Amino acid sequence: MPPPDDELTTPATKWLDRAIIGCVFLIALSAPVSIAASQSAWLLGMVLWLARFAFYPRPRLSRTPVDYALLGFFLLSGLSSFLSYQPVLSIGKMRAASLFTVAYLIAENVRSLRLVRILALTLVVSAVVTVLLTVGQLALGKGVKLEGVKKESPLSLAVFHTRTVRQPTPILSGDIVWEVDNQRIHNADELAAALAAAPNSQKAEVKIYRVEWMPTLEVPRGRLLSGADANEQLGITGWKRGRDWRATGFFGHWVTYAEVIQLIASLTLGLLLALPKKQTLTGALLFVALIGLVFALAMTVTRASWAGFAVSAALMLLLSASRRTQVIAAALAIVLVIGGVVLLQQRRAIGFFDRNDQSTSWRETVWREGFDLLVSKPRHLVVGVGMDSIKGHWREWGLFDHGRLPMGHMHSDMLQIALERGVPALIAWLVLLVVWARMLWRIVRRATGTDGESITNSISTDRGIALGSLGGLTGFFTSGLVHYNWGDSEVVMVLYLFMGLTLVINQLMSDEL
Repeated sequence: MPPPDDELTTPATKWLDRAIIGCVFLIALSAPVSIAASQSAWLLGMVLWLARFAFYPRPRLSRTPVDYALLGFFLLSGLSSFLSYQPVLSIGKMRAASLFTVAYLIAENVRSLRLVRILALTLVVSAVVTVLLTVGQLALGKGVKLEGVKKESPLSLAVFHTRTVRQPTPILSGDIVWEVDNQRIHNADELAAALAAAPNSQKAEVKIYRVEWMPTLEVPRGRLLSGADANEQLGITGWKRGRDWRATGFFGHWVTYAEVIQLIASLTLGLLLALPKKQTLTGALLFVALIGLVFALAMTVTRASWAGFAVSAALMLLLSASRRTQVIAAALAIVLVIGGVVLLQQRRAIGFFDRNDQSTSWRETVWREGFDLLVSKPRHLVVGVGMDSIKGHWREWGLFDHGRLPMGHMHSDMLQIALERGVPALIAWLVLLVVWARMLWRIVRRATGTDGESITNSISTDRGIALGSLGGLTGFFTSGLVHYNWGDSEVVMVLYLFMGLTLVINQLMSDEL
């Protein structure tokens, strides 16, 4: 009889196994903070995992419920890339498409439910750090909010470049100056110093925040006015620290941050709802974390992500909460909706459903253009135009209102996937979400006793992870109706983390039956 695998394990294999787990922890720790760090940990983990196959006993690979749909979607994405209008660009995007291996890195190397629970809590704790950053930035302010910008101010000479237009875009009172030439600005003195130079020197690149817009403008140097202080030189009556921006966490855009926070807030709520006894230290900590995450989500002032979390929370409450809890949550939701409407008006000067909102009109334009392009040729329906091909052919296709709108994407997961990768790829993607959601539902039901109460504290945590993942997936899909959140690597990294953790739970719980 051959000895068990544990007895044949060598120091090298033990080191590799521990290093792989270390990389998984780094992914969970850095995912809410830095895509560069999380992707570095992912790539290192993949290299170590491949190296592990060179040592005996070799890792055993397990089949999962999502294999066919996930690999099918990846292969269809690859086929679309090779047949793309811009093959080089599209094939380059396959690296982002390869992020699905994060789920397998976790599913095939994490071998205990205890590790799954620690990884889930690590993700929550890391997200709470971003909440502290948001609170600190609100308390201290961020950037320089200008007051009383005069007509003769050098800031009035700012120019904005588009692909087809060079238009004067004066910096106005109420604008917040964040950076000059990628250097953060903390006061008027720093801004004046950054703009003080010889008239023939290179123009300064000034990044500002203006309600719905975060452009980088060109401002000529050496045009400061004569004056005794920075305010007079800049032609402003005053300034203060900016506090009415939209929260971005450690990321570069509020939508990315909102989508990541929506997912992790859903996970936190799932863990809280699954606790057999809420009035414990664990329950209190999860509740505080949830309040902080919801606050950060509110500060992004991102309606689709708000709606996504609302749908996520409603689903989880319906699946796991008592009628009394559901009534309390509904009353709280009314208060949050009223607060959200007020916040939208204060921060973005729009209503929740506002036909005059520029971002709404942008979406309507690109949806119409994208759908027309999708159905214009049979090949577009079958294999799409190729990922990122829009960047090279937008003029030919007359997209983005013929260049009058900022070039980007279709502001919809389903339309973007169908247009870039073809309708078969969209179907595979939808099947993937349905298969994963079905697996999560089964975990939630399996980990619940006949009386509706969780069996043990440990199993309740596993159920909470599955419940939070199901809610987060639902919220992700909901906001993805009007956002291309599948195109955000930061968001997809967290989603695949959820998938990997729940694949481990599904496998280990199945083994116990």
